[in-house]
Amino acid sequence: MIKGRWLLLLIAAFFLMFAVACAADKAPVDDGKSEDKKDDTEDQDNKGGESSNGGISGKLEIQYFVGGYGDAWWKEVISDFKAQYPDVEVIEHAGPNINEEMRSRWVAGNPPDVVYIDGAGSSETQMVEDGQLMNLTEWAKGITLEDGTPLLESFIAEPSTYDGELYSLPLVFDAWGTWYDMALFEEKGYEVPSDFESFMNTMKEIKDNEGIEPFVTTGQYPYYFSRGILYPAFAAYGGNELLADIITGKEGAWETDEVREIMRNVEKMVDAGFVDSGVGALNHTQSQMNFLLHKNAFIPVGFWLPNEMANDTPDDFVYGYIPSPMNRKGDPMAIVPDLRPLAIAEDAENPEAAKAFVEFVFKKEYALRFSELTGAILNLKGVDLSQSDEVPDYLIQANAMINDPEKVQIYYKPHPMSADLEIPISDALVSLLLGNISADEFIERAEKAAADYRSENQ
Repeated sequence: MIKGRWLLLLIAAFFLMFAVACAADKAPVDDGKSEDKKDDTEDQDNKGGESSNGGISGKLEIQYFVGGYGDAWWKEVISDFKAQYPDVEVIEHAGPNINEEMRSRWVAGNPPDVVYIDGAGSSETQMVEDGQLMNLTEWAKGITLEDGTPLLESFIAEPSTYDGELYSLPLVFDAWGTWYDMALFEEKGYEVPSDFESFMNTMKEIKDNEGIEPFVTTGQYPYYFSRGILYPAFAAYGGNELLADIITGKEGAWETDEVREIMRNVEKMVDAGFVDSGVGALNHTQSQMNFLLHKNAFIPVGFWLPNEMANDTPDDFVYGYIPSPMNRKGDPMAIVPDLRPLAIAEDAENPEAAKAFVEFVFKKEYALRFSELTGAILNLKGVDLSQSDEVPDYLIQANAMINDPEKVQIYYKPHPMSADLEIPISDALVSLLLGNISADEFIERAEKAAADYRSENQ
C-alpha cells in the first residue's frame, strides 16, 4: 500500500510538470504589455501613422474631382505613391459628381483624409468657414522640393490665405481666358482682340459675316463668366485691391465707378446681340460644343478646355487662347489665376499619411507630366514645358504670353469667393446676360448679396 501511494504521487507529479510545460508553450506569462500592444496594433491598422519600420502606414482616403483634366495624372501619381509607401492602403473617391457624393461624409464629420478642391459643388472658402480643413500654416513651412527649395517659395501663384492662415496648397495653376479658333480667324482675317474696344469690333464683324451670336458661356454655371470675364476686368480696372473687395463682399465695392463701367460694358455686349440668347439653358459641355461647331466664336474657359473636348474637336479646329480682353485700350490684358488646391481634412483619420501624400505630389517631374497629360499647368515655377513634345502648342504659347509683362499682367485674389456670396450674384448675372435686367439693376442685386453675406458672417 505504501509503495502504491508513492507510485500514485510520482505519477501525479509527472502529469503536473507536463501540464505546466505545455501551458508555458501556449500562453506566455502576462507581463502587462501584451494587451497594450494589441490595442496599439488595432489602432495602427485603423488610423494609420508610422509602421514598424518607421514608414507611413494605414488607410488613406483621397477625394478628387474628375473633370476636364481627366484622371490619368492622378492614377499615375497615386500608383507611384503606393510604390514608395507600400504600407499605405489608398482608397480613391473620384468622379465628376464626387463633391456631391461625398457631401454627407463631410457634414457628418467623417471626411476623407485628402481632398482636391475643384469642380461644381466645391468651395475652399466655404470649407474653411465651416472648419473642415486643417490649418497647414506651420507644417507647410518645412516642405521642400527635391533640390531643397522651400515649397512656399516655388509657387507660380501664392496660396490662398484666410486672416494670414494657410488651409490648402495650390496644386493646379489655371488661368481663365477667352478661347477662339485660330484657323477660322486666319482664314477670315478676323482681328484677335487685345482690349474691350477691339473685342466689340471683332464680335460685330463676326456677327455680320457669320450670322452668329459671337459670345457664349454656360448659364447653368454662371461663375464661368464671373471668373473668366469679370475678374480679369475688375483687376485690370482696379488692381488686386478692387478684386479683393469684390471677392470678400466689401461694402460699396459693386457701386464703384470702375465696376459700374465694367458692368455697363457687359450690358453693351448683350444689347448688341453678341451674347448667345440661349445662354441660360446651356451647361458647360453644351456651350463648349457649340463653340467648336462655330455656332459661336468666343468662350471663357480655363486651360482644361482642349483636353475635355478632345474627342469632339474637329480636325481643322486650332485652339487659340488670350486673356479675356475686357481691359481698356493701351493697358495690358489681365489674368487672375484660378488655383485648384489640395487640402487635408481637419478630421482626417490618417493625417500623417495625408501629409506624406501632399508632399509627394509637389515635384517638378509631376508638373511636366501634368502638362503632358492635361494640357494645363501645375503651380510650380521653373518647369520648362518646351522640353517635352507631348505638351500642346497652345499651352506653350499661352505660357509664354502669361510671362510677358508687356502684354499681360497677373493679378491675385486673396482666396475664392464664398459660395454663399457667389450663388446669389450668379443668379443676377444670368438675368443680365439674358437682357432681363440692366447693369445698374444687377449692381443693386450684387450689392445686396454682399450686404447679406457680411451680416451672416460678422
